[in-house]
Amino acid sequence: MTRPEERPGQLRLSGNIIVSELLRNMELGKFEMSYSVLLPCSFTVYLNPSDHGALQGIFEHIVEDARQALRARVVELNGSSAAGFARKTRTRTRKDHKIACTDWVIDFLSHPEIPVGDVEIHSELNETAEPEFRGVKTTLVDREPSVKEERTARVPANQRPTADKVFAEIRYTDNSGPQVFLMTKNEIRIGRGGEDQPIDVALSANDEVSREHLRIRRNPATNLFFITDLSTNGTWLQNRRLRKGDEEALSARAEISLANVVKLAFQVRP
Repeated sequence: MTRPEERPGQLRLSGNIIVSELLRNMELGKFEMSYSVLLPCSFTVYLNPSDHGALQGIFEHIVEDARQALRARVVELNGSSAAGFARKTRTRTRKDHKIACTDWVIDFLSHPEIPVGDVEIHSELNETAEPEFRGVKTTLVDREPSVKEERTARVPANQRPTADKVFAEIRYTDNSGPQVFLMTKNEIRIGRGGEDQPIDVALSANDEVSREHLRIRRNPATNLFFITDLSTNGTWLQNRRLRKGDEEALSARAEISLANVVKLAFQVRP
């Protein structure tokens, strides 16, 4: 498949492209059983940091649309199975297509290895990936998947923050341009990322920035935030270098510098 046409000043990815790739991944990742077909229901969508930043504010709308499309496709597959069943011999059993989750789980992450304008999707049959089954990986552009690490067990759906609840925002500029990250979970990891290094805020920067440079944690009981430096070349909070490994309080507005390479403007959302 060819790369979408790149037009200056416009997004290279559209919601239609992402949803169609989710549908394709779901069908490629099906798991045949004797009496039914299990379809992937848990997807991780990796985007280049620039595409991720551009689409950050509408992910919940893409997820809503994608869930409708996935449900419709399952209904269509089961309808096709029923029609085909009428034409088959009585010894053959119709297979129902179904998912193991209560609903489709779709997460969007940025990753510096993904080319601009591409989308890489990793899927699993359920919300907790088993070692024996790692799902299927697909890309929009005809290339080998870039993201090598496997996701750890996901947070159960009833423990996730709601899609519209944003705890804080982080603004920064890296090698891919101005970015905005919305913090919607209680702990995030920030750095360059890489193989076997899952990351939430994947920075496009030189190796002065560590693969996992720092973590920001929110205490849900108090809504207070904390920062921990994990880097080789240092993290500065309000021009004061943090001690590596020590968790420190983070004010509602703060400037964070990573190895004097990338600066983050952190702000708590009301």
